[in-house]
Amino acid sequence: MEHNRKNFLFSNSTNGAKASGAVFSLIETSKSNKLNPYDYIEFILDYLPQQNLVEDPERLDWFLPWSEEIKEEFKIKAD
Repeated sequence: MEHNRKNFLFSNSTNGAKASGAVFSLIETSKSNKLNPYDYIEFILDYLPQQNLVEDPERLDWFLPWSEEIKEEFKIKAD
Protein backbone atom coordinates (compact mmCIF):
# COMPACT_ATOMS: atom_id res chain seq x y z
CA MET A 1 0.00 0.00 0.00
CA GLU A 2 3.05 2.24 -0.25
CA HIS A 3 1.68 3.87 -3.41
CA ASN A 4 -1.62 4.65 -1.64
CA ARG A 5 0.08 6.86 0.92
CA LYS A 6 0.10 9.77 -1.52
CA ASN A 7 -3.65 9.36 -2.07
CA PHE A 8 -4.28 10.41 1.53
CA LEU A 9 -2.77 13.80 0.74
CA PHE A 10 -5.91 14.54 -1.24
CA SER A 11 -8.37 13.59 1.50
CA ASN A 12 -9.98 16.88 2.45
CA SER A 13 -11.40 15.63 5.73
CA THR A 14 -10.88 13.05 8.44
CA ASN A 15 -13.99 11.21 7.26
CA GLY A 16 -12.66 11.18 3.70
CA ALA A 17 -9.37 9.71 4.88
CA LYS A 18 -11.20 7.07 6.92
CA ALA A 19 -13.36 6.15 3.92
CA SER A 20 -10.28 5.89 1.70
CA GLY A 21 -8.57 3.72 4.29
CA ALA A 22 -11.58 1.40 4.46
CA VAL A 23 -11.65 1.01 0.67
CA PHE A 24 -7.89 0.42 0.44
CA SER A 25 -8.14 -2.14 3.23
CA LEU A 26 -10.95 -3.96 1.44
CA ILE A 27 -8.95 -4.01 -1.80
CA GLU A 28 -5.81 -5.34 -0.15
CA THR A 29 -7.74 -7.93 1.86
CA SER A 30 -9.47 -9.18 -1.26
CA LYS A 31 -6.08 -9.51 -2.97
CA SER A 32 -4.72 -11.41 0.03
CA ASN A 33 -7.62 -13.83 -0.32
CA LYS A 34 -6.92 -14.30 -4.04
CA LEU A 35 -10.02 -12.44 -5.21
CA ASN A 36 -10.06 -9.99 -8.06
CA PRO A 37 -10.64 -6.70 -6.18
CA TYR A 38 -12.69 -5.11 -8.95
CA ASP A 39 -15.00 -8.12 -9.34
CA TYR A 40 -15.32 -8.56 -5.57
CA ILE A 41 -16.22 -4.93 -4.89
CA GLU A 42 -18.62 -4.86 -7.83
CA PHE A 43 -20.28 -7.99 -6.43
CA ILE A 44 -20.71 -6.63 -2.90
CA LEU A 45 -21.97 -3.27 -4.19
CA ASP A 46 -24.57 -5.11 -6.28
CA TYR A 47 -25.74 -7.62 -3.66
CA LEU A 48 -25.06 -6.14 -0.23
CA PRO A 49 -27.75 -3.40 -0.49
CA GLN A 50 -30.36 -6.11 -1.15
CA GLN A 51 -29.62 -7.83 2.17
CA ASN A 52 -31.67 -7.20 5.29
CA LEU A 53 -28.77 -6.83 7.71
CA VAL A 54 -30.98 -5.37 10.44
CA GLU A 55 -32.88 -8.64 10.84
CA ASP A 56 -29.92 -10.87 9.95
CA PRO A 57 -26.65 -9.09 10.86
CA GLU A 58 -24.67 -12.35 10.61
CA ARG A 59 -25.38 -12.30 6.86
CA LEU A 60 -22.65 -9.67 6.55
CA ASP A 61 -20.06 -12.37 7.35
CA TRP A 62 -20.99 -14.09 4.09
CA PHE A 63 -19.71 -11.09 2.11
CA LEU A 64 -16.27 -10.82 3.74
CA PRO A 65 -13.33 -11.60 1.44
CA TRP A 66 -12.13 -14.56 3.53
CA SER A 67 -15.58 -16.15 3.57
CA GLU A 68 -15.60 -19.65 2.08
CA GLU A 69 -18.93 -18.79 0.44
CA ILE A 70 -17.38 -15.80 -1.35
CA LYS A 71 -14.42 -17.89 -2.47
CA GLU A 72 -16.87 -20.48 -3.77
CA GLU A 73 -18.96 -17.79 -5.49
CA PHE A 74 -15.85 -16.61 -7.30
CA LYS A 75 -14.66 -20.19 -7.83
CA ILE A 76 -11.61 -19.54 -5.70
CA LYS A 77 -10.34 -22.42 -3.62
CA ALA A 78 -8.49 -21.81 -0.39
CA ASP A 79 -4.87 -22.96 -0.38
